[in-house]
Amino acid sequence: MSKERARRRAEREAERARAIQANEDRQARLARRRAVIGRLTPRPVRVRRPGGLLARRHRTQNVLVALGFLIVQAIAWLLWGSFFASFAVLVLSVLLVPVVVTLAFDRRI
Repeated sequence: MSKERARRRAEREAERARAIQANEDRQARLARRRAVIGRLTPRPVRVRRPGGLLARRHRTQNVLVALGFLIVQAIAWLLWGSFFASFAVLVLSVLLVPVVVTLAFDRRI
């Protein structure tokens, strides 16, 4: 009886050793595959906006310019209901915004 138990235990241990080896082989294949894929795929570029004082000031200035532009357009549309007058104000605003920005904020666009 003890010889039979020893034989079955040896079979179980051999089966367990084969399962462990198969698992290690599978893990090694997966690691190699991930390494190859990692080398072949480009890494995503993380884009962050600048956070310094100068960048914050420029963002604030840009928001003020955009709000001013929109306010001028809204006033022109409310004052002169005609399409031609609103279009003329739009064209003039587009031409004059860079000049006003350069004069007001002392930087070039």
